[in-house]
Amino acid sequence: MNKRAAGISLIAIAAFLYGVKYMSAVIWGSGTNTWNSDLFNTFSNSVGQAPLYFSWIALAAGIVYLYQAEVEDNERKRQLMTIKKQQEIEEEPQQNPN
Repeated sequence: MNKRAAGISLIAIAAFLYGVKYMSAVIWGSGTNTWNSDLFNTFSNSVGQAPLYFSWIALAAGIVYLYQAEVEDNERKRQLMTIKKQQEIEEEPQQNPN
C-alpha cells in the first residue's frame, strides 16, 4: 500500500471513529421512550472520549501520510525532469568548428 492510499484510509478511519461516539450514544439510548438533548449528552458522555481522541490521531496521521506522498511525488517529478533535460542536452548535435 502506498502512502497516498494509507493516508486516505486513515482519514476514513478517523471519520468512522468520530461517528462511533454518536452512534454508540444513539444505540445506548435506543430503549428510552423520550429524547432530549440532556439525555443524549448523558449517553454521549457515558461512551467516553476515546473514540474522539483516536479519530484525531488517525486524522493527523492521515494528513501526514498524504503530505509525505505529495512531497515524494513532487521530488520524483523534479528528478525525472532533470534527467530528461540532461538527456536533451546530451542529444544536441555537436557543432563542428571546421
